[in-house]
Amino acid sequence: MAAIDSGRLDAQIAVVLSNRADAGGLSRAQHAGIATEVLDHRQYDSREAFDQAMITTLDRYQPGTVVLAGFMRILSALFVRHYAGQLINIHPSLLPKYRGLHTHARALEAGDQQHGCSIHFVTEELDGGPLIAQAPLDVLANDTVDSLSKRVQQREHLLYPLVLQWRAEQRLELNQNGVMLDAKPLPEQGFQLV
Repeated sequence: MAAIDSGRLDAQIAVVLSNRADAGGLSRAQHAGIATEVLDHRQYDSREAFDQAMITTLDRYQPGTVVLAGFMRILSALFVRHYAGQLINIHPSLLPKYRGLHTHARALEAGDQQHGCSIHFVTEELDGGPLIAQAPLDVLANDTVDSLSKRVQQREHLLYPLVLQWRAEQRLELNQNGVMLDAKPLPEQGFQLV
């Protein structure tokens, strides 16, 4: 929303959907006049049933891109296949390092010199889809989990709008040749934001 408001992203948010009624993004969207939907995953018998309900709900809005941001549930193959090539996630590590949770603590514990964030197309492999872009940063000697998290989040706020703008301009796609930007394949590690 901030990137759209500032003119860095020429796109329209059709809906904000969450499985948690108290998610901060819902109130921000409501204040901006954007449609919101809440589906409580605990009300469904299975992951697939919940994911089918999300598909039914999202498809009413005809999204060109489904953007994951702070959605902390593993998606079923049903959902991932339905939105293949349209489903994009941001992850707070330089994938393939540190898939899953607690990425900042893991990077500090390992003594990594660099950390950052990655944006990727979502596949059935957890945090394993083809990379679109990464924003590395140097780990500082005095970094804590909190300070590193905040600095990575600043990079996320630069990188995600850039990638979504590529989608809005129909410059970015996933096809049988991999991740393509301007009809040319991106390197395996994706675009690197410096």
